[in-house]
Amino acid sequence: MSKLIIANWKSHPETENEAAQLAKDSDVEGLVICPPFSFLKVVAENIKTAKLGAQDMTGEAVPENLEYVIIGHSDRRKLGETDETVAEKMAQAVEDGLIPILCVGESRAERDANETEEVVGRELKIGLSLLENLKFKIENLVIAYEPIWAIGTGTPDSPESMLKMVQFIKETLNAKPYTLNPRIIYGGSVTSQNVEEFLSKEGIDGALVGGASLEAKEIIKIVEISKKY
Repeated sequence: MSKLIIANWKSHPETENEAAQLAKDSDVEGLVICPPFSFLKVVAENIKTAKLGAQDMTGEAVPENLEYVIIGHSDRRKLGETDETVAEKMAQAVEDGLIPILCVGESRAERDANETEEVVGRELKIGLSLLENLKFKIENLVIAYEPIWAIGTGTPDSPESMLKMVQFIKETLNAKPYTLNPRIIYGGSVTSQNVEEFLSKEGIDGALVGGASLEAKEIIKIVEISKKY
């Protein structure tokens, strides 16, 4: 299976015209573009090859070609979103036929306190807790490990540490009474300079790209690198 590259534009760009142009320039196979909600429609109108994703479950009307949705991103959790709310949004996404991208990850303080597995384990267990009755509807699921301390800092986690996290995530999911076989991807200061270190490792299924996705040439380069594996 090919690697999955997700472009999380967060609150950028500033204008609808800029969003339309960035979408056109980034429209390549193998990419999921997740613009701000206000730009979902214009991005949907300007992509033919890339897939469309949302940054959150809002309950509002969305374009028909929406396929993915990011849930539980640290930006939302900072605003007070709880693990229980994440679980409800995960269930709603599956009910709506969307592919949920569940974000998990620890803060610097939690990492320094050796609480990474405790935090990620809790976010996984609660975040996926309402899916058992929907298991037959879950055709695709993405889990993005994005350590909060690595977001926007220019200092990503190491591929070796990520591989350990992949193993931990799989072990956590194997403890469930039903089978989930998600794609597990890495996020946190991903660029075209470091993405190959992650994508070349078996078990790392793709990347969640933030700031680097706002430059079309950069995100296309990342997608091109991903196609080598």
